[in-house]
Amino acid sequence: MESKRVGIFIRVSTDMQVQDESPEHHEQRARWYVNAKEGWQVIEVYRLDAVSGKSVMQQPETKRMLADIKSGHITGLIFSKLARLARNTKELLEFAEIFRACGADLISLSESIDTSTPAGRLFYTMIAAMAQWEREEIASRVAASVPIRARMGKSLGGQASFGYRWIENELVVDEAEAPIRKLMYELFVKYQRKLTTAKALNSLSYRTRNGSKFTPQTVSRLLRDSAAKGERRANYTKSRGDGKAWSVKPQSEWIIMPCPAIVSTELWDECNAILDMQEGLQKPKGPKAVYLLSGYVHCVCGNTMYVYHNSKTYVCKKCKNRITVADLDEIYQSYLREYLSTINHATYVEATDHELREKKSLLESLKKDRAKLSRQADDMLSMRLNGEMSKELFAEKFRPVEERILQMDARRPELEAEIDVRTIHMMSSEIVVSEIKTLYDQWAELPFEQKRGIVETITKAIEIDKEDITITLAYTPSIPLNAENSVRTNKDSYLPPA
Repeated sequence: MESKRVGIFIRVSTDMQVQDESPEHHEQRARWYVNAKEGWQVIEVYRLDAVSGKSVMQQPETKRMLADIKSGHITGLIFSKLARLARNTKELLEFAEIFRACGADLISLSESIDTSTPAGRLFYTMIAAMAQWEREEIASRVAASVPIRARMGKSLGGQASFGYRWIENELVVDEAEAPIRKLMYELFVKYQRKLTTAKALNSLSYRTRNGSKFTPQTVSRLLRDSAAKGERRANYTKSRGDGKAWSVKPQSEWIIMPCPAIVSTELWDECNAILDMQEGLQKPKGPKAVYLLSGYVHCVCGNTMYVYHNSKTYVCKKCKNRITVADLDEIYQSYLREYLSTINHATYVEATDHELREKKSLLESLKKDRAKLSRQADDMLSMRLNGEMSKELFAEKFRPVEERILQMDARRPELEAEIDVRTIHMMSSEIVVSEIKTLYDQWAELPFEQKRGIVETITKAIEIDKEDITITLAYTPSIPLNAENSVRTNKDSYLPPA
């Protein structure tokens, strides 16, 4: 099993903390949680001492943590509660989007969120919905002001196109860049190739505004920009969010404003006619073939099996082992229907719930006993300070109480971690069972995306041998914590006779 590298994030608001909120307590609870997860290991601990949760994104330790996430140094982050990560909702959404984009997991112990589990992944869905709502609210307010500012000829934000610059909200020609922009059109008419035009500009030591070399994409974008002929377009694109390319609005929403021209209309039209002709000759790229079990099918030799061209067959290039997509889909679905229908989720939940109640009872008992011992220690300390107890008697009576308190403080995070693991696992089982029920009740009607989601949730690997198939499930609620379920079956037992 591949090891999961995680970090522990600890933020405390003040230097003085009560015992329940001490950094040491948070760290121990997180470490016990990691110990309960097979293959997990703590790689880093990030501590923000005496830091307010109002804004933590710019803190050095936060930046270090995010850099480790983006580089893959850690693939998960554990913290005691969401409020310890950030109290600012905007920053919490930003954290979640960064982690989701990097394929990393967030584990909040108090809220029982572990995005490495199916139930925890719902957290990402919820966060994404909240972030989308927030973006749409902001976008709707901004969108209302955009046409007004555009018609006034004002800047809508962002840099001016190459060859221009904004001066006091007026678009003017940049005397240094404009000749290069004009030369680009002239070179393109001469060579009629975007790559050749870019190379010609670069060979003359011209560079873009940020100092980069010109590329075919940059040349195409600037050639298409009608500002060069004196017609500046505004309000013609909109963001699709999540780092996706901007989409073009309907032409009826565009606002065309006059601006200083760099090239003649005739030269601009000639270049764009060439581009139209070239792009018309290019054949549109067809959609990539996507199969239900792609990425999970491996040959017994260890190589991943792929579907090549239009064969509709998974093939191992090394040993030529193969199985058709249709046959494997049928075997997989039949296996799931047969095996997963035997899961007794009610029994599992009842047993897990009983364990949870026992652990919670132990934790409450521990808290009460510690509070009682703490009062005894305070009483003895008061008696010693008031001269009611000798130094020798105090040492004799106080030491055992102190030792028991220290033992309880060490045991508490371990108990809390056991409760965290069982709570998160039980929540996850409910999601899995729900998806499994959907699978064998509505499989034929489900869209491909939902089927693929179910496969990704419960499947670890599918191994193809000459005669047998081994299906390994990453998780089922009827088996012990941290275990996997792997069943070997004969191909022919699931396929109808030819």
